[in-house]
Amino acid sequence: MEFEFIRNTLMGEYYVKSSMGHEIVGRWLQEEIGKDWQKIEHVENLLEQVRQAPQLEHTLVGAEISLNAQGDEIIVQENVLGHGQEMDAGSEFDFYDSESTASCGIDDFEDLIEQWKTFLTTK
Repeated sequence: MEFEFIRNTLMGEYYVKSSMGHEIVGRWLQEEIGKDWQKIEHVENLLEQVRQAPQLEHTLVGAEISLNAQGDEIIVQENVLGHGQEMDAGSEFDFYDSESTASCGIDDFEDLIEQWKTFLTTK
């Protein structure tokens, strides 16, 4: 999982570019979390809960993208994927779905959050 953080100093905006297959994680970080330190703290608290109770499913529902965590796996997906009917295997939406959901290990995800925090506080 590779990410590049970009700061537009003129507009005061932050962007996340991610490796192929993890675009939704970058979008989640950029759009759902952004520079909101309360949200970042909430994510860190959720990760701590996952560490303490890995057998339980922990969810952070966002406006468009949600995070699910259980055990040592993090799944980030667009909310619309959880509300539709099952698609046929091999459908034309498979490629789109691959950009709408991604998973990673909890350690990698925690590293991403730490890198984001460092990026936000570095001038």
